Order: sequence, then C-alpha cells, then structure tokens
Amino acid sequence: MQNNIMAKAEEAIAAAAKAQEAAELSQFTVNNLWILVAAAMVFIMHLGFAALESGFVQRKNVVNILFKNSMIIAIGLLTYCLCGFNLMYPGFAEDSSGFFAFAGFGLTVPEGGMTSAYADYTYWSDFIFQAMFAATGATIVSGAVAERIKLVPFLIFATLFVAISYPITGSWKWGGGWLDQLGFYDFAGSTLVHSVGGWAALACIILLGPRTGKYTSKGIRAIPGHSMPLAAIGVFLLWFGWFGFNGGSVLSADPALTSLVFTTTSIAAAAGAVGAFVMSYGMFRSYDLSMVLNGILGGLVGITAGADIMSITDALIIGFIAGLIIPLSVTMFDKLKLDDPVGATSVHLVCGIWGTLAVAIFGDCDGCGSLVAQLTGIAAIGAFTFAFAFILFLIIKVTLGVRVSEEEEEIGLDIGEHELAAYG
Repeated sequence: MQNNIMAKAEEAIAAAAKAQEAAELSQFTVNNLWILVAAAMVFIMHLGFAALESGFVQRKNVVNILFKNSMIIAIGLLTYCLCGFNLMYPGFAEDSSGFFAFAGFGLTVPEGGMTSAYADYTYWSDFIFQAMFAATGATIVSGAVAERIKLVPFLIFATLFVAISYPITGSWKWGGGWLDQLGFYDFAGSTLVHSVGGWAALACIILLGPRTGKYTSKGIRAIPGHSMPLAAIGVFLLWFGWFGFNGGSVLSADPALTSLVFTTTSIAAAAGAVGAFVMSYGMFRSYDLSMVLNGILGGLVGITAGADIMSITDALIIGFIAGLIIPLSVTMFDKLKLDDPVGATSVHLVCGIWGTLAVAIFGDCDGCGSLVAQLTGIAAIGAFTFAFAFILFLIIKVTLGVRVSEEEEEIGLDIGEHELAAYG
C-alpha cells in the first residue's frame, strides 16, 4: 500500500516537472519569437527612413539618398557582426572601469546557444535585434547631410562611426558599463541611439556647410522637399516600426509591460503631432505638414528613454512637449545657419535629450534615472560622440574631401554621383 502511494507521488512529481518544463519551453518560444518579430519591425524602420528622407529632399537627389540608406543597413549589419556586438556587449570584468572592453572579432556562440545575460531568447535573436539598431545612428546623419555630400566619404564615415563610436557609448549603459552602474536610464535609446545620431549629424553639418543658396543676404531660402506623400508614408512606417523598437526592448513578451510600452509609444507620437501643430501654427500662421510629421517623430524619440516606466499622462506630456520643441529647434538651427534638410538634429538630438531628461522628471523607477545620472549620461555620450564624429569627419574632409562641386550640387547628386534619375 505504502509503495503504491510513493509510486503515485513520484509519478505526480514527474508529471508536474514535465508540465513545468513544457510551460517554460512555451514561454521561451513566445519570448524568442517576439524578439525576432520586433527585429523585423525595426528593420522596416529603415524603409521608413528611406521614404522620409527621399520625400524631404529635392527630386534630383532621391537616388542618392536611397543609395545611402540601402548601404547603411548593409554596413550596419556587417560591422556589428565583425566587431560592434562585442564592443557593445563585451562582458566588463568586475574590476573594470566600465569604459571600454572588447570581446573579440566575429560572433562566438556561447555553449547552449544562449547569451550570458538573458535566458529568454537565443544568442542569435539577441544579435539580430541589436544589429537592427546599429545602423540607425548613421541613417540619422544621412538625412542631415543630404544634397551636398560626396557618396564614398560619407560611406567611410558611416562604416567607422557604426563600427566604433556607437557600440562604445552603447556599452556604457546597455553593456553594463559605468553609466549603468551610475544609474543612468535609457530604456530603448533616446540617447544611446537617437541623440548619438543627432550629435554626429551636428558635427558633420558644421564641417560640411549649408546647401548652396540656403542662407543668403536676403534671409533664409526655403528648399522644400519634392514629395510630401512619400515623407508621410515614411513617418507612418517609422511609427509602426517603433512598436518593435520600444516593444522589443522589453526583451520578453511580458504581456503587461509590452502592452504598456505599445500604448505609451503611440500616445507620445500622437501628442507630438498635436504639439508641433500648435507651435508651428503659432509661429508661422500656417498648417505645416513637415512640422507635424517631425512632431510625430519627436514624440516617439522623446518617449523612447522611458516608455516602460511612464504613465499614459506622462507619455502625453512628454510627447506634447517634444512636439512643441520641433518648430523651435528647427528655427534655432536655421538661425545658426546649420542646414539640416530633414530636421534630424531637431528630432533626434534635441528631442532625444528631452526624452532622457524626462525620465528623471516623470519616471516611476526606484534607484535609476536621477537628474544627476541622466545629465551625466547626456553630457558624456554627447561629448564622446561629437568629438569622435567631428575628428573623423574632419580627417575625411582634409584627405578625401566631403563636398560635391557647386556644379554637381546644382544638377543634383543623382546625375552627378549615379548617372541615374529617380523619375523618368
């Protein structure tokens, strides 16, 4: 009798263990699948950037901007595979300063195919999700320097920037470096991705100079983009992709947190549109679609640092303020004669800074995101990125030259660089 009871107890324990193992496998499968879906959505963002930038440039430069966007995603994936992933996630030693480490070239799959830091998805899922982020910084620069930069020097800059600068500063937080230890908080990259791209863009446009005829003795001459429908399609693709950008950064398919992030992301984007609409009408007395489109993006950039720790009201306020910032920032850069055809510095740099500071103002997160930590992160990453981009671009400018001739700028880079027109 006792033996039967013990046997049944052992069977029950074995069945429970088997059920637990099956449940864990199911959860692992769902988490892993969501990371891969999110990676695909972030990939779609590169199509969004390509459409947005194409719409905001003149028709004579469309092939050139599409060529750069096509090459940037390829460069980003290859350089991140070669060295970027191991620079960004080097596995800092316990006694390390947390400033720089390198785990070696190429990809080395850990035993069991899992990353050391996470147990909810495979090493390959971890790599491909992070790799889709890597080229975004260079894409931001692409739009800011559009319509007057030589193709090959830009691609050299993009390669080195994505291979070295982006992963080093990324390691300071996401790789467990010194900013992470300080308590700096950046959930999905308001600073680590967006303002990094914005700082690089600012350095490049300072050295490159404005488009010919943009700033004249009679004032600022508007150079409108050739296709607002294309720009609008780009923004909606970016908004869609941002669900993967922010939602995937939960790093699991946790139903409560993922759905919160989806909601705060969308609320901030919507509020950004309204904020830009209100401010641009107040400033210019016109209904400026380009400002509203960039207001949406500004709201998305602004919420990215704290999408997982904000209430709906917080997200609305953060997005609305980001939208208000856009027309003010665009006007400021124009007054400084810093020519940015797509408004990348306003959207990604200025709103990225705002979103990172908003974590300290609104964020519900114990032990992270203090004002001192956030300001330290913004300043350190900004200084390193700007200096790296400025020095690199200056070297390329002195050695290879970065600016097309006035004649080539006049006829357009599509013919001058590619001998191909976007439209027949």
